[in-house]
Amino acid sequence: MSMYKYLRNIWAKKSPEFYEILKNRLIEWRKEPATVRIERPTRLDRARSIGYRAKPGFVVVRQRVLRGGRLKPQIRAGRRPKHMGRKKVLNMSYQYVAEQRAVSKFPNLEVLNSYYLAKDGRHYWYEIIMVDRNHPAIKSDEKIAWITSDKNKRRVFRGLTHAARSSQMRR
Repeated sequence: MSMYKYLRNIWAKKSPEFYEILKNRLIEWRKEPATVRIERPTRLDRARSIGYRAKPGFVVVRQRVLRGGRLKPQIRAGRRPKHMGRKKVLNMSYQYVAEQRAVSKFPNLEVLNSYYLAKDGRHYWYEIIMVDRNHPAIKSDEKIAWITSDKNKRRVFRGLTHAARSSQMRR
């Protein structure tokens, strides 16, 4: 088996030691800001499978998103009961929201893809792989140069990432 398959098995079949490590990481991550640029991916196997390469121009961001709170706020002023509805207003997955928040924090980067990291009772954590479109190493690499064209500008807000497409299917 390759090294990446061993890493994938560790994340799939979580041992008690793994849970202890993850618990300690979550305690640290809760104290950090919601958007944190990190040096290398936490889940290297997953990052590599969705396009990450350890070269200049690639940036990995860990994004925290609050769980819940996806209803319209309760109306306090007078209304007919018919018009006091509190339907679900956010038809986006948490992962899609995380990608949008990461792009807002780093406007010069483009989202390539993202993946799930962890959750607790209050937050979800995702890692987002972002690419600097203007970096010479990205422009010269034929595997990723497609992201530098103007067709792929602001792709996360146009629903072109995997998380966006899959959350639009659920609507």
